[in-house]
Amino acid sequence: MSHRILIIDDEDDIREVAALSLETVAGWDVAVASSGAQGLVRAAEYNPDAILLDVMMPGMDGPSTFRELRKNPLTARIPVLLLTAKVQSNDQRRFADLGVEAVLFKPFDPLTLSAQIAGALGWS
Repeated sequence: MSHRILIIDDEDDIREVAALSLETVAGWDVAVASSGAQGLVRAAEYNPDAILLDVMMPGMDGPSTFRELRKNPLTARIPVLLLTAKVQSNDQRRFADLGVEAVLFKPFDPLTLSAQIAGALGWS
């Protein structure tokens, strides 16, 4: 089964590498958004199986975007995985307390990204 993933990240390189990785390694269908606001619209239109969401973005950051996703009935149940370069334990705890499915770290390995996502979501 091909999963549908939405990547929300303000960095072009991260979006491109993650999308190429998930499409090539896992064969998943990938959509992208370059900001939290754009991500909210894309999530409602695209109806992904999961969202890979960057934490640090200008304007609306990842945690704010996550809270907005949860307010919309069309996106409230979509599993969200945060992608962050912040590895401090207090940051990790704060992110986990949001209610996201998992926190993945930058830099990520493009060859194992899909396995990390699948493992966090219980996909076989």
